Amino acid sequence: MIKLLGSPRKNCDGVTRRETLQAGGLAMLGGMFGMPNMAAAANSARVDRPGKAKSVIVLYLLGGAPTQDMFDMKPTAPSGVRGEFSPIVSNVPGMDVCELLPKHARWMNKSAVVRSVNHKAGCHNPMPSLTGYPEPLPSIGVNQDGLPPSMGSVCEFLNDDPSGMPDYVHMPCMLGWGQHIRRAGPYAGFLGRQYDPLFTECNPTSKKPGTDYHPQVTLGKPTLPNAKLPKGITLDRLNSRRKLTEQFDDALRQPGVASEFDRVQGGALSLLTSNRIRNSFDVESEKSEVRDKYGRTLFGNSALIARKLVEEGVRFVNVTWDAFWTRPAKIDGTIWDTHQRNFGICRETLLPQYDLTFSGLMDDLENRGTLDETLVVVMSDMGRTPKINK
Repeated sequence: MIKLLGSPRKNCDGVTRRETLQAGGLAMLGGMFGMPNMAAAANSARVDRPGKAKSVIVLYLLGGAPTQDMFDMKPTAPSGVRGEFSPIVSNVPGMDVCELLPKHARWMNKSAVVRSVNHKAGCHNPMPSLTGYPEPLPSIGVNQDGLPPSMGSVCEFLNDDPSGMPDYVHMPCMLGWGQHIRRAGPYAGFLGRQYDPLFTECNPTSKKPGTDYHPQVTLGKPTLPNAKLPKGITLDRLNSRRKLTEQFDDALRQPGVASEFDRVQGGALSLLTSNRIRNSFDVESEKSEVRDKYGRTLFGNSALIARKLVEEGVRFVNVTWDAFWTRPAKIDGTIWDTHQRNFGICRETLLPQYDLTFSGLMDDLENRGTLDETLVVVMSDMGRTPKINK
């Protein structure tokens, strides 16, 4: 019997989708494809064909990236729809990209443009894209437990790595932190908070004030939260304290009952003791030309750290192009919520920055022999209308 988790949703006839899939799914498939084909499919399914990808890096363009001005150009559309940018040829015939993405054009032979993604969750709601759950919620923020888990949290849930490395990291900060919003999407939901990502922290800055068509560039780098030992505490002393704590925990714990706190505590200790984690966040150790390939921005540094993390075995990394309008200070025009400023800020900063970081990441993965094992996903919380603000 196939078991489907999550809260049930009833159809108009009162039957839940879960009941339909459990009771009638095989019958529907049999009617569509016929029993011989089903038997052949069952036999082929027994062949072990694991995918090549071992890790996922998500480049998340918060705000609503204008895909029609990036990868889905419409140069023959009427004025007001086709936009201000021109397409250029990529290394795949028929897959043109925006003129502001010349580096990205070299990677279209290893890319797939998915045009069918949609949801009904409203504006700037990251929940569908990060969880695959399309239904609307009452708020874009986290206001309840029991929400669907993010894809990264599922990886963390399945993590059986005894080394203490996390399987799910979200950079550069908690989603929405810079706007005082705890946005839904990247959390573990009904799986339990112990499967939330390792959220990094950041202190973003900018060199100059921004204007409508000359927006600011967000600088900085992600850092590990509370990853330094208190003064006077050595690793040996910390390990002694940990062993003593484990003895008390073992004596008090009920047989067969695993504490959620154990996983959280183990993750916190790993941040303090693991050189593998700390070294992954040391961008200063990278060669200058490598850092320049990514771009020395907050987004570029986050992508570089993501590459280092997956090399250490982390399976799922979110790199979010986030907003910092209210904290730590007003940094304006830095995300993909472009509205009437779309062409100006895309031309000035957004597309050139993205082009540099994406191609730098892909180059680095290929040069280090890990591209075939890493799935790089570029997505946004929503798209944009062809006509500005229409």
